[in-house]
Amino acid sequence: MMIGKLIGAGVGAALSKETRKFGGATGAVLGALAVPVVSRLRLPVLLALAGGGYLAKKLSDKGKAPEDPSAST
Repeated sequence: MMIGKLIGAGVGAALSKETRKFGGATGAVLGALAVPVVSRLRLPVLLALAGGGYLAKKLSDKGKAPEDPSAST
């Protein structure tokens, strides 16, 4: 279980470098705390979370897309 927390902390720290809201240490703590929570969730809940994250990312990217008037046909 400790290895999972270390991996989660590493992933959290790496992901936090891409955001401005969290620092490396905060991301590491959140990643380490997320591992036991995710390990207790059931498969349908995990699939729903993954689908919601994918949808949120798509909507976020759609809102940030620069409009290019020459690209429209």
